[in-house]
Amino acid sequence: MKFQMLPLGARFEFEGKVYVKTGPLTAATEAGGQRMIPRSALLKPLDAPAAQPAKSGRKLDATAVTAAFELFFADCARLLQTAETDLLRARALRAELDAARQRFLAGLE
Repeated sequence: MKFQMLPLGARFEFEGKVYVKTGPLTAATEAGGQRMIPRSALLKPLDAPAAQPAKSGRKLDATAVTAAFELFFADCARLLQTAETDLLRARALRAELDAARQRFLAGLE
């Protein structure tokens, strides 16, 4: 396992010594000394890997997602309309918002 994949506080073995990850590039020995660990170093994790949470298998209802998104879109459009001090800029932003909406809805299909 690579060093960058370990969470902070994880125990691992490197070059025959046991360390605890203390930072993005540092680890402490059990005796208290600090050492930089190369990102490319291959390590042996000593802590049992955390169990992955079981997936619920719940699928999102496209109708509910679309309805929630339409409410969000309406809020964005309302906020944009209230901020219309520069009409040309507001129109350009509205066009971008409409295009983003179309991309989102197309992604649901």
